[in-house]
Amino acid sequence: MFRLWAKVFKENRMLKDMVVCNDSKDLRRTQKIFLAIDEICRAYDLSKPIWLHVTIEDFKKHDKTRFTKDNFIEPIDFDYLEIHVIEED
Repeated sequence: MFRLWAKVFKENRMLKDMVVCNDSKDLRRTQKIFLAIDEICRAYDLSKPIWLHVTIEDFKKHDKTRFTKDNFIEPIDFDYLEIHVIEED
């Protein structure tokens, strides 16, 4: 099972969170991550974030990263969206 935890923060407080699960054995890890982000963006009515070099490197090292206003084309009403892989098969 693949699980990704998404959290929205504003002023150091978590406003909302969700966990996206994917049981598919046919998909690669990257595909599961992008599908999870799509689901999160639909649930929170957000545009898809842009993966900047810093975001990619942080995610590679820690399986966790933050998307700030610099990662979004449209304005956001929070400080950052954090994603974290909490389980992988």
